[in-house]
Amino acid sequence: MYLNAVGRAFPANYVDQDTLIAAFREAWASRYHNVARIEQLHRNVLVGGRHLALPIEQYLDLDFTRANDAFVRVATDIGAEAVLTALAQLGASPRDIDAIWFVSVTGIAAPSIDARLVNRLGFRPDIKRNPIFGLGCVAGAAGISRASDYVRAFPEHTALLLSVELCSLTLQRDDLSIPNLIASGLFGDGAAAAIVSGRPTTARGPAPRVIATQSAFYPNTEDVMGWKIGSGGFRIVLSSEVPEMVRKYLILDAERFLGAHGLKVTDIGVWIAHPGGPKVLEVMQEVFGLAPGALARTWDSLRMLGNLSSASVLNVLGDVLDAEPPAPGTWGIVLAMGPGFCSELVLVQW
Repeated sequence: MYLNAVGRAFPANYVDQDTLIAAFREAWASRYHNVARIEQLHRNVLVGGRHLALPIEQYLDLDFTRANDAFVRVATDIGAEAVLTALAQLGASPRDIDAIWFVSVTGIAAPSIDARLVNRLGFRPDIKRNPIFGLGCVAGAAGISRASDYVRAFPEHTALLLSVELCSLTLQRDDLSIPNLIASGLFGDGAAAAIVSGRPTTARGPAPRVIATQSAFYPNTEDVMGWKIGSGGFRIVLSSEVPEMVRKYLILDAERFLGAHGLKVTDIGVWIAHPGGPKVLEVMQEVFGLAPGALARTWDSLRMLGNLSSASVLNVLGDVLDAEPPAPGTWGIVLAMGPGFCSELVLVQW
């Protein structure tokens, strides 16, 4: 199973963090006793700017109905762009795809976005569709795993993974909790599509081959991350324990996973990590003992785009594929964590 291409697409509205901070200060100044705290929290996430699904002024009176209508419209548009970009890298067409996984946690659609793309892009009527909701940030890595599982069973087939996350549409203007203030400064919008097939078909050099995958679920951690969904939409659940999940669970899972394949952490030459936030990445660097620069692409993605939930790790993977390929035999790992609480690890080799 080879990761042959990643296509990416973003809404046209890109807003720098200073402009966003000013907008939040104005919106919340009359209701929050310490508006300087808003700016401090937004600066601490080290995000330089983010793409937004809508022009910034349209968020002032956005309710759940209008937000979800925008999700369906924008997700279909940028999802189509990401898919076509990935296919173009391989000189392929939508009719070459045998199965599609669609992942998102920031909007609801039935028929799902992948179904709308079957009509718009002309996928074959016998395409196997697998829409997944609820995995959150881990869904990019988990989607690679599930698509790879499929191609392992059907090596002559080609699978497509599409992630679209429009986090800005989940904004809760009446929620002045610290988790919502942090989330309003951290998360951005975007789409990414990855193509997995049983043979390397990229024209840009060697493609990484998926060697193994591992899912890990951590019992009784439902309250660490997720949504509380109500009449107002998606209200963030974001515990301060998230960085500790890396320290308590992820390092041990990774060591066991690599050890099962005769490897150690120091054998990994390419790290494709989800940019969960500065504290998460700092703990990851610490417990894995990573060299300076090992997570450079992940940090760059966080600075330039914010946390795109499930699309983020695919964006980092795209940056890896766009760069000069590493030496043959180089090991890499794709990893992310998300609601459950859980993690997903994907071992690859060039």
